[in-house]
Amino acid sequence: MSEGHSTYTPKTGIERWFDARMPLPRLIHDSFVSYPVPRNLNYMWTFGGILSIMLVSQIVTGIVLAMHYTSDSTLAFNSVEKIMRDVNSGWLLRYMHANGASFFFIAVYLHIFRGLFYGSYKAPRELLWILGCIIYLLMMATGFMGYVLPWGQMSFWGATVITGFFSAIPLVGDWIQQLLLGGFAVDNPTLNRFFALHYLLPFMIAGVVVLHIWALHVVGQSNPTGIEVKSKTDTVAFTPYATIKDAFGMIVFLFFFAYFIFFLPNYLGHADNYIVANPLKTPAHIVPEWYFLPFYAILRAITFNIGPINSKLGGVLCMFGAIAMLFLVPWLDTSKVR
Repeated sequence: MSEGHSTYTPKTGIERWFDARMPLPRLIHDSFVSYPVPRNLNYMWTFGGILSIMLVSQIVTGIVLAMHYTSDSTLAFNSVEKIMRDVNSGWLLRYMHANGASFFFIAVYLHIFRGLFYGSYKAPRELLWILGCIIYLLMMATGFMGYVLPWGQMSFWGATVITGFFSAIPLVGDWIQQLLLGGFAVDNPTLNRFFALHYLLPFMIAGVVVLHIWALHVVGQSNPTGIEVKSKTDTVAFTPYATIKDAFGMIVFLFFFAYFIFFLPNYLGHADNYIVANPLKTPAHIVPEWYFLPFYAILRAITFNIGPINSKLGGVLCMFGAIAMLFLVPWLDTSKVR
């Protein structure tokens, strides 16, 4: 699908000059205008585009929020409240960012479901799938670290519980935990580390997304039938056919996103995070954000020792094993048909 010469023709002298020195317009044209896509794609294929929009939204709102946020354990909670009350449109930025994380995960779960349902991970797309799994892992790390930053009760105790997992790992567990925390308990060094990493990781995600799109353009898109494209008659140009379809999907998705921002801004969060972090008062129920609940359930389900492996380590192994299993899906599925 990706074979064949470029159809880009520079029209002006400036374009010809630029194209001869750095063919960036040619690359954009070949990747997003004339790129051939299967003509039978359904709306499940629009989530790739939706995820790109959500990533840009999260990075832009995150950078502006970081300009007003203070990563100090005595000031963090109040700096978030100041953003909400005193910064121009600060409430909108914060709600866009907080709900954006949830909607980012909604879109990524639907994207993964489509890949699993239609067998999009099968050869020759194994590397494309693995890059997607790496993006998902980075998203999980970014989401967890971002949840700690408001320094509310659920932020603090969530960080305490999650970083506590690492102490279950034999030999190096305590060292990893102390490295993450910057000490022996969740405190100011932890907040500084998490803020620095929360700022860094989205740019790493963006880098892997570029590789993910590159890998997609090399092997071509899969389609609902699971039969590889045979000729040009099976495809249409990405623009305008796929772009219009993607745009409509994005508008519908953003409508629901806007509804939550303006009418249910705290629906997907936890009320305890509006209470300032208190190391001396443990909340009745410590729960992660909804998008981590399946993994938290796996962790909590292992209440028994498995031979020499105690229940704590067993839970951690099963939880990480569930994520690692995704990487192996292309080889676990031995069926010849999608």
